[in-house]
Amino acid sequence: MDINDALSAFGALSQKTRLDVFRLLINAGPDGMTAGEVGEVLGVRQNTMSANLSILLQAGLVRNEREGRSIRYFADLDGTKDLLTFLMADCCGGHPELCAQVMETVVCREQPSIAGDYDV
Repeated sequence: MDINDALSAFGALSQKTRLDVFRLLINAGPDGMTAGEVGEVLGVRQNTMSANLSILLQAGLVRNEREGRSIRYFADLDGTKDLLTFLMADCCGGHPELCAQVMETVVCREQPSIAGDYDV
């Protein structure tokens, strides 16, 4: 990932609804969610949700698959990995033990769900 890709990803995440969408799709895991489901959980109108999903898609943070007449969205874990790698590439000035502390914090563990912030 180059700096322009990183800036695109950060720009996409710099708006509350898009950050909520991304976190919700991360939480949904491999099942993903349709745009309608995401909009319903977050209380966002369909046209607004489509625009936000498009920005996240262009930034490489989500991917989609057509399912008949609907589209299912997923967090793009490769794009997310690339963004995190970009951030951590020069971590800790050659002291990997310091980076390990950061990584322990972000490893998959039980955390409050973004869906819990909304009426599901």
